[in-house]
Amino acid sequence: MTATLPWSWYSDPEILAREQRLLRRSWQYVGHDGDLTPGSFFPTELGGLPVVVTRDTAATIHALVNVCGHRGAIVCETSGERDSLACPYHAWRYELDGTLRNAPRSERENGFDPEKHGLERLPIAQWGPFIFVAGDPAAPPFEEVLADLPDRLADLGLDLGSLQFHSRAVGDLAANWKVCVENFLECYHCRVSHPAFAKVVDTGPDDYLLETAPTYSSQYGPVRAAAPTAEFDPRGPLERGQFHLLFPNTAINIMPGHANLSIGPITPTGPRATHRFLDYFFGETVSPDWIEDMLAFDARVGAEDVVLVESVQRGMEAAPDREGILFVDSERLIAHFNDYVRNAID
Repeated sequence: MTATLPWSWYSDPEILAREQRLLRRSWQYVGHDGDLTPGSFFPTELGGLPVVVTRDTAATIHALVNVCGHRGAIVCETSGERDSLACPYHAWRYELDGTLRNAPRSERENGFDPEKHGLERLPIAQWGPFIFVAGDPAAPPFEEVLADLPDRLADLGLDLGSLQFHSRAVGDLAANWKVCVENFLECYHCRVSHPAFAKVVDTGPDDYLLETAPTYSSQYGPVRAAAPTAEFDPRGPLERGQFHLLFPNTAINIMPGHANLSIGPITPTGPRATHRFLDYFFGETVSPDWIEDMLAFDARVGAEDVVLVESVQRGMEAAPDREGILFVDSERLIAHFNDYVRNAID
């Protein structure tokens, strides 16, 4: 056995402030390339840092700090399609690559250099259709963070290039973001709390495999030989599920059956509040009926998890001077994540 992080860390605003700095300097999933046509943009946030992701008219994707260089106003509050970004405060206008196009009355100021007052550019990368942004120019190369995770998907037989965006699920939870991550990182609770999932995927300790890597953790669940198919048919080319956490907070899910993947960040909005979204992708030949069944099945499991994490949050807050225990065999991915957080925010 090993100890968890102190339970006070799951409601302490000072700990969250340190974690936000970790999130800001990390690579996170923000959306997919189908979100952006040439001349479009959408806002997002990384560790409390406002960001806007754009695609210019030459089809190049950019990530910019979404803060006007004049007086600090947020430039874009909503998605849109225009050839430039305009600050709503004093109408400073920026190109979609962040270059300052125009600042009203700037011609009256001696020495004003537009080239010095554009929106700050941030690192941006793509993995298949998935867009990742880091809120710190000094972030490590994305390829180093992604490491050999693409090989895990390829070993399953999943071709990212064949996936098409289907829909986005959005939700808010009354729980610390780490509670949500830790719930994602183990299936020790699945037989008790997700009975339908445990009938489809073999969650036994000798069959449900756990792997750790420096920048991610993985779970692999084979389909049960006698899995029921009434709610969701797990039989198909993908013979087992894969569930990955790309540190610190990007969840990647692949259900067994046909070509599918969901991906999204687990984002703190307060010490006791988390926002989540999942973008769902499917192969172009996957049956609409199978997609409908799989989404309903996934939503059911997700709703069960909401009850669990919000219960854990209430319990931790009732005893903040305590810490829990982890079974190193069944919960070692949580121990791995706890070590990562502890080392990253020290």
